Amino acid sequence: QVQLVESGGGLVQTGGSLRLSCAASGRTSSTYTMGWFRQAPGKERDFVAARRWSGFGVYYASYADSVKGRFTISRDNAKNTVYLQMNSLKPEDTAVYYCAADAGNSGNNYYKADEYDYWGQGTQVTVSS
Repeated sequence: QVQLVESGGGLVQTGGSLRLSCAASGRTSSTYTMGWFRQAPGKERDFVAARRWSGFGVYYASYADSVKGRFTISRDNAKNTVYLQMNSLKPEDTAVYYCAADAGNSGNNYYKADEYDYWGQGTQVTVSS
């Protein structure tokens, strides 16, 4: 089992920044794909970013088009923590943000929520206009 705990959400003005953290514990592995998803009220849970292990110490980062150039996903394996740095925030970024871990490393399906095995409880991000 893997436990994920998100933190760092809050209220920010348009154009501001936030950094979300996701602390992992339990049977974690640096080879798991780690992802961030978000869900706004009345909408489906959408992919935001993922960081995938490709072998030989190389990780690939992928982003939803809506956040490319503004958000950055990173991970600190020594701390078992994944981060989501969010810059130039917009009101449409308002949502509950979830951290997720994919123990099966589903390759190119990293953007599909169903592929992830473990989820955090979520942290609210609100961007005011």
